[in-house]
Amino acid sequence: MTVLRVGTTYIPVTNVGESADWYVNKLGAVLNYIDADKAILDLANQAFFLVKSRDGQSANFIDYEGKERFSLTFEVDGLEALTKYQQDLMKNEVRVGEIEDRGHAGNNFVFYDIDGNMFDVWSELSPTFKEKYL
Repeated sequence: MTVLRVGTTYIPVTNVGESADWYVNKLGAVLNYIDADKAILDLANQAFFLVKSRDGQSANFIDYEGKERFSLTFEVDGLEALTKYQQDLMKNEVRVGEIEDRGHAGNNFVFYDIDGNMFDVWSELSPTFKEKYL
């Protein structure tokens, strides 16, 4: 058996309606379904379920050095696209970090949703994605 793709990502949120609006208005996600417990969105060629959770929950984790980390990286096509996306998020009043060189190919920055879920953005599209879809 071979896993072919990640189909769905689950994100904990405290208010499903407010979070769905945030993802639609700030990130351009498409809302496919919403009820009191969850919203289902299309974003970056993947389904995202925003799941009602208790206060203080997030998709972030703390690494062995005590640093808070993201669990998901979005990809854009090049440094110019990375810079533009960061600027677009800032215009939409999204909390974003600085563009960083982390010592590997490309550059990255992080941003946060309204519940504090941290996401990474990388300036390099995977070669397989480029080959299949671009």
